[in-house]
Amino acid sequence: MAEVATRITTPALTVEPIIREKLRSLSPANRTIFDPEKHLSFVHEPEVLSLEDLDLPKDSGISPVAVSQPFPLFNEDAIRNMREEILTHEVWDNCLHSTEFAGCQLRGHCPKYAPFMHQAWKDPKTLSIISKIAGIDLVPVMDLEIGNINVSVTNSTSGTGNISEAGDEIPVTKWHYDSYPFVCVVMMSDASAMVGGETAIKTGSGEILKVRGPQMGCAVVLQGRCISHQALAALGGAERITMVTAFRPRDALVPDSSVLTTIRPISDPSQLYFQWTEYRVAVLQERLRIMLEALRNEHRANKPTNVQQIKELLQEQENWLASTNSEIH
Repeated sequence: MAEVATRITTPALTVEPIIREKLRSLSPANRTIFDPEKHLSFVHEPEVLSLEDLDLPKDSGISPVAVSQPFPLFNEDAIRNMREEILTHEVWDNCLHSTEFAGCQLRGHCPKYAPFMHQAWKDPKTLSIISKIAGIDLVPVMDLEIGNINVSVTNSTSGTGNISEAGDEIPVTKWHYDSYPFVCVVMMSDASAMVGGETAIKTGSGEILKVRGPQMGCAVVLQGRCISHQALAALGGAERITMVTAFRPRDALVPDSSVLTTIRPISDPSQLYFQWTEYRVAVLQERLRIMLEALRNEHRANKPTNVQQIKELLQEQENWLASTNSEIH
């Protein structure tokens, strides 16, 4: 499926009357420090669907896990602090983006405008939870991909749940593959009265499955790079705010198919390409360090130099650099 996101005019008239009236400025003195013992509500691992359960090849992703059922992650106090950070004039004036893919997104607020949110997603305990559910050790791709916010609101004239028009089975986002290996989606609105709001997933056989929408503070983990999916609209709430954080493998030797296809139209190029290059070069450095250490150890052990293996490893790094470069437009 093509991953296309083009800029369109922000639908300000629909969003602003409901959301803008809540905006304020947040004083640094009023900010809270994230405490995993206080702010995490995780209890036990949720049920998951595997790639095989979705009739997808086992080797199509970096983990056997395809998607989790919703599970408690952040408590009410944590969500309140995060909402206070994003519902500010600073964030909406500097971080609001709109595309054909999703009408209202807030990006790039971590860590400058949302330090609590940034701390929450970088905390080792949070990462341990996400990694355990995903079946592979993960870290956020880069700061730009921490805590992205998708907003849909009730249309005051139609009473529907999307930014423009919505109803039963109407998508909030189009069918798509994510640009990064894994994402974790957290509900930031009171979903107790909502109907719908599921994540629709397309199986390898073409069947459509739905993962039920989470309640406030609950999360869903999805290997979205290899699974076509879309978010469905919810009815019964004045707003639907979700927070999405993208992840990549911590291990530099694990394949990473990240791209920037859907990211460029909703990102400041200077920040995007700095962070993209920084992370890709850091991974390359780690790969070369491991390669060099192994090469030296074999040489000290008087083993013959494996020329073919060296050439294969170097070709892998050439491909990594080429793919890194090709995403910078």
